[in-house]
Amino acid sequence: MKKYFENLAKALLGVKYNELNDLDKKVIESIGNQEPVAENINVVFHEQLSIGQKLADKVASFGGSWTFILIFVGIMAIWMGVNSYWVLAEKAFDPYPFILLNLALSTLAALQAPIIMMSQNRQVAKDRLEITANYQVSLKTDLEIIRLHQKLDDLQALVEQLQPANNQHKDEQ
Repeated sequence: MKKYFENLAKALLGVKYNELNDLDKKVIESIGNQEPVAENINVVFHEQLSIGQKLADKVASFGGSWTFILIFVGIMAIWMGVNSYWVLAEKAFDPYPFILLNLALSTLAALQAPIIMMSQNRQVAKDRLEITANYQVSLKTDLEIIRLHQKLDDLQALVEQLQPANNQHKDEQ
């Protein structure tokens, strides 16, 4: 089978099989074995994630939603409203300028920022995998088209060879 891959690499890419990078070898092998090269990156990538990474992605997803913004604005409005009202009764636990609220907001921002960055870094890694997969599929498609063109050219040459023989038979009859 190695010799077949060597011949495919030489015929399709003009390079020796052992000089190809791993991605190109995978494409040549998929052509030689008549197997698909495409894979679902979402499934492959998601299976590699730890529980913490999956949780961080969910937190980042929720933290960047309108639901989070509306809930957060609501909690802030209630917090400020209740404390402003209780200032009059001298029962406020966080009177204006809402120092405890500012601390909570700062803590939330300090925790949320790295979680979002971790999620974005994973998205970049996933995008790289998708680009690699797209390259493999595109290369295989191009090489298969080249092979089909070669087969069509071979068939056309065969038909042209047989064509004069058919014409001679007609002339003899």
